Amino acid sequence: MNRTRARNRVITHHPEARLWLLSTPSTSYAFRLDADDDPRHVHWGRPLTLEQAVAVAADLPAQDPGGDDPGGEEYAVEGGLRFGAPSLTVRFADGVRGFAWRFVSHTVEDGLLTLSFTDRARSLDLDLNYRVRRGHDQIERWAVLTAGEPVDVLRFDSAAWTLPARDDYRVSHVVGEWGREFQLRRDRVPVGETVFTSRLGITGQHAGPWLMLDAHDAAEEHGEVWSAALAWSGSRRITLRRDPYGRASWTGGFGHEGLVRKLGAGERLETPVFTGLYAPDGFGGTSRRWHAYVERQVLPARLAERPLIFNSWEATEFDISEQQQWELAELAAGVGVEVFVVDDAWFGARTSDQAGLGDWWPNPDRFPNGLGPLADHVRELGMGFGLWVEPEAVNPDSDLYRTHPDWILHQEGRPRTQRRNQHVLDFARRDVREWAVEWLVRTVTELDVGFLKWDMNRPFSEAGQPGAADPDRVWIEHTRGVYEVMDRLRAARPGLYLEACAGGGGRADLGVLARADQVWTSDNTDAADRVAIQHGYGQVLPARTMGAWVTDSPNSLTARSTPIRYRFHVSMAGAMGIGGDLRKWTEEDLAWSRMLVEQYKRIRPVVHGGVQYRLGDDAVQYLTEDEVVVFQFKASALTRSSVRTRLKCLDPGARYRDEDTGTVHEGAVLLSHGLPPLPSFDCTSELVHLRKVPR
Repeated sequence: MNRTRARNRVITHHPEARLWLLSTPSTSYAFRLDADDDPRHVHWGRPLTLEQAVAVAADLPAQDPGGDDPGGEEYAVEGGLRFGAPSLTVRFADGVRGFAWRFVSHTVEDGLLTLSFTDRARSLDLDLNYRVRRGHDQIERWAVLTAGEPVDVLRFDSAAWTLPARDDYRVSHVVGEWGREFQLRRDRVPVGETVFTSRLGITGQHAGPWLMLDAHDAAEEHGEVWSAALAWSGSRRITLRRDPYGRASWTGGFGHEGLVRKLGAGERLETPVFTGLYAPDGFGGTSRRWHAYVERQVLPARLAERPLIFNSWEATEFDISEQQQWELAELAAGVGVEVFVVDDAWFGARTSDQAGLGDWWPNPDRFPNGLGPLADHVRELGMGFGLWVEPEAVNPDSDLYRTHPDWILHQEGRPRTQRRNQHVLDFARRDVREWAVEWLVRTVTELDVGFLKWDMNRPFSEAGQPGAADPDRVWIEHTRGVYEVMDRLRAARPGLYLEACAGGGGRADLGVLARADQVWTSDNTDAADRVAIQHGYGQVLPARTMGAWVTDSPNSLTARSTPIRYRFHVSMAGAMGIGGDLRKWTEEDLAWSRMLVEQYKRIRPVVHGGVQYRLGDDAVQYLTEDEVVVFQFKASALTRSSVRTRLKCLDPGARYRDEDTGTVHEGAVLLSHGLPPLPSFDCTSELVHLRKVPR
């Protein structure tokens, strides 16, 4: 038997069976080519040897139990007796559709497997790519299409994922809206097709770009879970299918229905990465694997701990002045803030949301000498200086729009629809990208900006490029243009922290997190609402990326009053910031803030660098080798419970000292009996910081 192996020995090929096996630390993934060169899925789950994978492949049925639709395809195309959602749909100039597989070759190098195919009758090539990262169970997949003749691409997905047959399936995902992002749902998968999509041009708050499936038998720490996350910040479509024969699969990628991408001879189109993960240890094990992958393989390389920021938005909104920012900066420094961020309305004629976007110079009435004096004062106070920007948007009432009305997404003969009194700039255009890079790099360099909040408050409408031969490509090229500008900005200012925001949590995905250090999770800063928002966010994304502010009470959005301790504890579970109007806080509140900020800085290495364990919907634990941090929350006194919060993954033979009270706990007792339940009051919380101590 001949075998070829990758240098890191995770990809194995069986030439006679025409089968490839990808092996990760805890899983195996296998597929093969059938007699017609169609790639067919074999296995995704617990580890198998190459011989076992070949045996599984030999035992698979040659065709669908119903006699038609092949099913179980590794990457579904249009053509023949196929009636499910295809991963690839193309139409040639003469109206011929579909792709007829002919295998050309495969290559393996450093954990990357590429299979190359061409159409049997037409000049169209397709590469399927698989990459395994050392130490991770994820399988990264993407595809590349190269046209040798003109072709319309109607759908081109990154990958399709097939699950083993089970009696039932359940899908976990997040849904939401502005102010109510990341609401976790677990729903039974119906027979038929369910589409999870965004047609907004951005990721969107209404649905996350990831799915988890289980056989309706998984729990937090046990049961098999299959999941996949798309590294893309624009429109997308994931089609989940359950057939009548006990199988589930899904296919997904960029774009949405109705878009046509035209490729000319010699043109190439590459999809974003769609990464899949199998975990045998429940939703908690799934999340921890995703967190480790995002931290080590996705995020820009830097220390785990995120800076403690103050953001001026909720304190000032559009009513901003130099003197007011000086006062807030002094108060922020007094409670221990590390970076002071000036939010909206520092630029142009920006006194409301009706004007100024696009004119990125300091408002001369509000900052007569520019932002330099404020930035210098902030640094004198011992803090870094940060800014809010919205580079992709423009108000019609701006010098930029009056000079370049053609720079926005628009279509001839259609109204230029406004939302929030603004339009979307076309980042698919080279001149727009060059303009954005010039002023962004100049601004952050001249002011020595250490933290930039990049916002995007506007979905696409009238998305087009008048006169372009391929106007629909703007849906893809705008997102790639945003990535390019972010990449060039980071290259010019390597130490810059970047926060992704889109009307709150509308741009939280692996694509933007390859460039941004964290995400602004939601414009809703109500701590009681944030517990559920943060619970859903953490299903895939780690705590160090989750921006979370302490703001005023009553909350500006919900009018709910909450204790300052509760507000701080909720924010401490992520990348904490402060966003309230400190000028109105009492001396007692400021004293509490100083104490809680000091406590946050002590536990931050554990929260941002440790492993997360969910202890229920309203309790979370972070664990390093020697330290444990536990948060417990209760929003309502009506939630009565005598159940203690049991900790996870401690050393049962070790002892743990409470860093605040000095009490010493036995690890075995914490695992078996846990911490006392919270008292029955509205908005109560507890933070426990434990350190392993020698016996």
